[in-house]
Amino acid sequence: MPDQQTYLAPDLVPRLAAIDIGSNSTRLVVAEAKAGGQYRILDEERASTRLGRSLSSTGRLDDESIEATLAALRRFQTIAAGLGVESVHAIATCAIREATNGTDFCQRVAEQLDLPIEVISAEKEAHLAFHSVRRRFDLAGKNTLLADIGGGSTEIVLATGEQIEAIYTTNLGAVRLAEKFGGGQAMAGKDFDRMQKWIDRQLKKNTDKLSIPPHLLIGSGGTFTSLANIVMSDKGKSRLPVAGCQISRAELRHLIDHLRKLSVKQRREVPGLSHDRADIIVPGLAVIDRIMRRFKVNLIQVHAYGVRDGLLLSLIERMQGNEAAAPPDDLAQIERFAKACGVELDHARHSAKLATEIYAGLCDLYELDPADSRLLDTAARMQDVGYLINYEGHHKHSYHLIVHSRLEGFRPEELEIIANVARYHRGAEPKQKHDHFRRLNKTDQHRVQCMAAVLRLAGGLDRTHNQTIESARITGGKKQVELTVTAKHYPEVNLWAARRRTGLFEKVFGSEMTIQWAGESAVVLPES
Repeated sequence: MPDQQTYLAPDLVPRLAAIDIGSNSTRLVVAEAKAGGQYRILDEERASTRLGRSLSSTGRLDDESIEATLAALRRFQTIAAGLGVESVHAIATCAIREATNGTDFCQRVAEQLDLPIEVISAEKEAHLAFHSVRRRFDLAGKNTLLADIGGGSTEIVLATGEQIEAIYTTNLGAVRLAEKFGGGQAMAGKDFDRMQKWIDRQLKKNTDKLSIPPHLLIGSGGTFTSLANIVMSDKGKSRLPVAGCQISRAELRHLIDHLRKLSVKQRREVPGLSHDRADIIVPGLAVIDRIMRRFKVNLIQVHAYGVRDGLLLSLIERMQGNEAAAPPDDLAQIERFAKACGVELDHARHSAKLATEIYAGLCDLYELDPADSRLLDTAARMQDVGYLINYEGHHKHSYHLIVHSRLEGFRPEELEIIANVARYHRGAEPKQKHDHFRRLNKTDQHRVQCMAAVLRLAGGLDRTHNQTIESARITGGKKQVELTVTAKHYPEVNLWAARRRTGLFEKVFGSEMTIQWAGESAVVLPES
């Protein structure tokens, strides 16, 4: 450990520490915040505490692992204090998330060490890992797969550019698999084959098969860095950093075949492999191999950072952001996201204007909640974010991108509704066979149907993308709704397009709809 006196924190230079309590190890990183959301590492420490060791068999954290973790946390606190740390943030992942005595462990840490622990969800874990990747890789124009392998779970993120399209969470942890199938000589025989098949079943159950393979698999976590260390040691490059190391699936499979036939004692002699990973390295590498097979990826790029880095970056951004007096601008945030996804903002803004005007007219008529106008406005501005991936089926991609956007100012359940409304702005109508729609309760399903029906109309009214129609107004009664639009000239194509989109509205509201121009009559295009 460096001399603590050497690192007394200078005035006005914030120092903070991140602690990650995982299923295999507990880690500390102490950093000094820099301008622009960056940081400089002052110290790192790791302890192999194996909290997830008995989780699969007992569902609990065992006493030996608990004591080892408490001892590590005490040591980490001493290091942090010696380095003049102002803020310590501790997170816990899979082991404590799942253990029946996980809450008791957190309470004990709080009482004995005065250290609160945030038990994060698998989805937040994936977001932190991806935040680290996004800050350190150029993802522009790439379909990327990120896998973060821990002791108890593996989180997989599918991203297009810098936007998350899907997050898959699995229980494919290296420690968990070693406990279930063995990690030593057992891997030389049928247990390895059984493990591979089990991993394949879990991936099939918890992930979607992609029509277009990602360009690259980026890997974070100890399994990936161990893989890079072994490969680079074998090539005589052990002195080089592992960050950015690229490994083919052929190299990976060759290494797995070699390591699984060795005893744990023999593996401890393999250059580049730490002793405490000798019993879990083969299960961890098998997870990588089966992910590559599932998603048809042939190249790995190792990311030397991960969840802790993402946590530090987030803490620093929050800390530096708090210096600003103004709260975040929701609209600006929405439009930045839409623009990053290639959305035509003028069309999106105009669709939002027309949609909210139509919705306002329907609120009194059908006793709709006026507060939902905010969600409809957001869905309209973001309906085309799926263009980032491709035009065909972009509405489906829009759903995934919005759900994982983590826009500030919206609760997760609100983002789910916004994403569903955007999903149904074109194409198929909402159906119970659609998983994302079926997961909503009956009330929220109806809200989505109402808003999606309105958004379809608004999109039709700007079919030409030239904002010809200036405004929209609702009149009439519940059984016969009239939509009147104003425009300087007869908006022939836009009226034709909107009339073709009345089907969902008439089904949801149980009403007929007529659409007309407020100006003089003119020849109308046929409706079909």
